[in-house]
Amino acid sequence: MKKDYKVIGFDADDTLWVNEPYFRDSENAFCSLLSIYMEPALVQRVLFRIEVKNMPLYGYGVKAFMLSMMEAALEVSRNQLTGDIMKQIIALGKEQLNKEVVLLEGVSEVLEKMKEKGQKVVVITKGDLLDQERKLAKSGLDSYFHHVEIMSEKHENDYAKLLEHLEVDAGDFLMIGNSIKSDILPVLNIGGYGIHIPFHETWEFEKIDLKVDHPHFMEINHVSELHQLLGL
Repeated sequence: MKKDYKVIGFDADDTLWVNEPYFRDSENAFCSLLSIYMEPALVQRVLFRIEVKNMPLYGYGVKAFMLSMMEAALEVSRNQLTGDIMKQIIALGKEQLNKEVVLLEGVSEVLEKMKEKGQKVVVITKGDLLDQERKLAKSGLDSYFHHVEIMSEKHENDYAKLLEHLEVDAGDFLMIGNSIKSDILPVLNIGGYGIHIPFHETWEFEKIDLKVDHPHFMEINHVSELHQLLGL
């Protein structure tokens, strides 16, 4: 791994701020709510199956999650869902959309050092456009970023198009994130560099059973380790 890059990209959710625990809290509340129809563990399986099925249509984020919860609730209840339960499902989604943005420890300090160094830094995230813009504004971090990219997907061609827009070669780009599947592998595959910072909760869809062995890859335990790795 080298220390100098023309552009450094950060994932947002569970890399800059807390996200996945809020989804799990909503999911647990949803499964408990529907336990009058089915065991919570079985409700969770139905919900995940429907989420995955709906991704090409709805994409990612809380709003897509809400729609999938509604569809799952109808299936679990065999279309006997009451208006009161539907209201509670909508309330779960609205509550999640209004959550405070909690920064992960050490993030602000790293970004401040990068700014002092004159490093070009971008945010590259998936999810609902309005929700991600809202979280970025509430985070107070927006002034650190040269560019914000909210993608529908994080595939190799998506990263390649972004790097072309930023006028940077893949070999001069470093991506930092918590997902091996979305943040790291696509970047390595186009010739870029990746640093993985695991988060204590990972969405089932983002899990991948693969040990990465690549000269452009490194895994660290905490964002503060970037100070030494990148000479900040």
